[in-house]
Amino acid sequence: MLVDLVANAPDDSTPESGFSMTRSSFYLFASTCMRDLHRAYWILLKVLVPALIVVRLLEVAGAVAWLGESLRPVMGAVGLPGEAGLIWAAAMLTNIYTALVVFYEIASGSGYSTAQVSTLACLILLSHALPVEGAVAKLIGVPWRVTLILRIGGAVFLAWCVHLIYVETGWGSEASAMPWQPPPREDGWWAWGTHQAYLLMVIYVVLAALIVFMRVLRSMGLERWLHSLLRPLTWLFQVDKDAAKVTLIGLLLGLSFGAGLLIDEAQKGHVSRRDMCLVVCFLGLCHSVIEDTLLILLMGPELWVVLWLRLLFGVAVTVLLARYLYVKS
Repeated sequence: MLVDLVANAPDDSTPESGFSMTRSSFYLFASTCMRDLHRAYWILLKVLVPALIVVRLLEVAGAVAWLGESLRPVMGAVGLPGEAGLIWAAAMLTNIYTALVVFYEIASGSGYSTAQVSTLACLILLSHALPVEGAVAKLIGVPWRVTLILRIGGAVFLAWCVHLIYVETGWGSEASAMPWQPPPREDGWWAWGTHQAYLLMVIYVVLAALIVFMRVLRSMGLERWLHSLLRPLTWLFQVDKDAAKVTLIGLLLGLSFGAGLLIDEAQKGHVSRRDMCLVVCFLGLCHSVIEDTLLILLMGPELWVVLWLRLLFGVAVTVLLARYLYVKS
């Protein structure tokens, strides 16, 4: 169970329905959390740091510009101008933050409609940070070819569906309102290195907060209530109830921030390989629903597209995978 990662030491004074500690039990609580934090963070670093370096080398070599130009035909098929391929390429090879910067560099003054921004947002949300998140999925048990087909193919299909909805209904023809613009990004290895170091520190803090939070929730008897909220998903996906814990981490933190916990859980074998693969396939299409959704809303898309339609699409695709590809043994 995921809770074993964040609460796998005995607690001599914490009752199941409350949260009070003596000094000795507090030290036990803190040392257990620190041990679990460092184990999960080390697992994450072994995946994340090499992937970040590879991505940077590809960016310096011009891979983003080349890929963006190659994606022009796809952009036309989903109702977007050709230069939008550069935005999508930046998202696929790097992350949403970089895609936002490129978007504002290209789209400012170009008159993108709400429909176009919503369509582009689907492409970015479903297929961003592929080198990093694909490496995480590979360690959990999902092959690279499955990740690329599922996330890139799913992104194009959903964007095409969104484009058709807007065309048929006439919605979203007004110019998109861009509520925020990022500061100009600095170039060079030093700026890149300091940014990545800051990102890794943020991940460490978020991971520490999550581990403490989950342990406190268990001590207060609230963890089961959170997991029960995801039981309809586990029923639809035909996975065991223990998979709900993994799903919760991915939905809240995503595949990058939650990677250490997800990989550690996969290696411990508390959730079957089939169930882990199905959950990670779902999370590939719909993860980090708070942070990623808030970030992408800065582009000006419609919420029903980037949150509810994305969630519905992720559930539908995973249900099909559960029924026809990952047959329960």
